[in-house]
Amino acid sequence: MLPPDLRSAEAEALAAIQSALAAGAKGLWSVELRFEGLRLLPLALRLQAGLSSGAPSLRLLCADAGATALAQRDAPDFATRIASLRDQMRLQQADGGSEGVLLLVAPSPADYEEVEQVCALHRGVVLLLNGNLEDAAIGIGSVARERRKGFLSGWQSAYALIPTGDGALRRACPGMWELYRCDADGYRFVCNFDQKPDMEQRALAMAGEAGLGLGANLKVMDAFIEGLRN
Repeated sequence: MLPPDLRSAEAEALAAIQSALAAGAKGLWSVELRFEGLRLLPLALRLQAGLSSGAPSLRLLCADAGATALAQRDAPDFATRIASLRDQMRLQQADGGSEGVLLLVAPSPADYEEVEQVCALHRGVVLLLNGNLEDAAIGIGSVARERRKGFLSGWQSAYALIPTGDGALRRACPGMWELYRCDADGYRFVCNFDQKPDMEQRALAMAGEAGLGLGANLKVMDAFIEGLRN
């Protein structure tokens, strides 16, 4: 079942992250809620608060100093555990690395080098919230491109809720990837996947499924996304 609203999705994500953390003291895990208009920083701060009991040393890392200052202002109780990627790099260089749990908030392709370095010097778990580290590779040599591809392939999905053109994808650790079809009266489960399906795999799974028209589907999708924003 897909969550009906954002808070339900957050509760699912929190439980899935806790399951991922229980799997081991080290690892690279992604968390994805891919909705336009989603206010990501409040979500990240709520996840930090929800995980603090089981991971009291968790540090939330923002991409730059401006976002870091905003997060510290909005969560004064956690301000000492909120930093930027560069802050974390300086700390690692001084201490020879870092431990515990890191929560990285929405780094972009421009932040790739810093994210890679932080992960290389971290001996604990890294959670990547709505990361966008892939790049069109314009101006990037083949060696750097392959290195980036290898780094990104090492991430596992702790939680994902991703709208698609005709439905949605969901994954909650330790479960499988689930594909849903958008019908006029709601979402219908289609099938499971061991790994995240690409567009072709999703299209094949949808083939032969009864559709109820693009207009009806778009109305359901709009209502679903609006519920997740609120």
